[in-house]
Amino acid sequence: MKNSLLIYNPAAGRRSGKREGQVRAATRELRAGGLDVELTTTFGPGTATELARQAARAKYSLVLACGGDGTINEVVNGLVPSETALGVLPSGTANILAKELALPHDPAEAARQLKSWKPRRIALGRATWPGSKAAGEARTEQRYFVCVAGIGFDAYIIHKLTRSSALAFGAAAYGWEAIRQLFRYSFPWFVARVNGRAVRATFAAAQRSRRYAGWLRMAPRRNFFSPHMTLCLFQSSRRLRYLTYAAALICGRHTRLSDVEEIETQKVSLAAEHDRAPIYFELDGELAGRLPVTLEVVPDSLTLLTP
Repeated sequence: MKNSLLIYNPAAGRRSGKREGQVRAATRELRAGGLDVELTTTFGPGTATELARQAARAKYSLVLACGGDGTINEVVNGLVPSETALGVLPSGTANILAKELALPHDPAEAARQLKSWKPRRIALGRATWPGSKAAGEARTEQRYFVCVAGIGFDAYIIHKLTRSSALAFGAAAYGWEAIRQLFRYSFPWFVARVNGRAVRATFAAAQRSRRYAGWLRMAPRRNFFSPHMTLCLFQSSRRLRYLTYAAALICGRHTRLSDVEEIETQKVSLAAEHDRAPIYFELDGELAGRLPVTLEVVPDSLTLLTP
């Protein structure tokens, strides 16, 4: 892989002021390892997708994403479908994929090790949902996700969280907003149709990874490289019960609760039980849309460099 493009998010993570130096150090390591690497920065939401798409069309053999889960998600959606491989140099807030692959958090150290990584074809999650009508015709939206799709409470937190506070305070901003919304969110019900069943819930996470929100192991038995996902459904609308959910999840005991269900599947369709309020969903920590949505696993979707 001689010709490569490094897509860098200058705003990723809390220490974005140091990011330029880290990326330059990573670039030196890559070039010392024999890669002919070009460097480009994102300049707003969605631009990493277009940069990756252009690189794939230009037949770059490798695109490197230096940023958090949101940047990686954007790059992935620009690369699929193509033969261009993805390499990850972690530098964001949660970095779920980096933790799943046991990558160094320092971009320069990851770049130093990259020459020993091997390409591997992996499955991805894919979300499909009705888009807005254009010229009187209904459109269908589609987006891939790498690690997690969240439905309900967590997506609403992202919906309410301002981008400036997320960039400035990272995970702490999400935690504070979660506490605020615990007393404001109405926890509306939705129905998940999965494996021939209909299951009611007020929050769900479709996990391709073991981890959720960076360090919580919501699906501890999940194998990232398997062509399935684990659907974790939380089945109460009581606010105080969500405090129990949070404590149990931190302790790794949430699956022992009677109103939490884990389902292994390749496809699930989710829709609001009532139309009283919109129910949001997020993909890899980025707000994507509103229910209804269908989530499915698409095998052999992406070439990923792995240690």
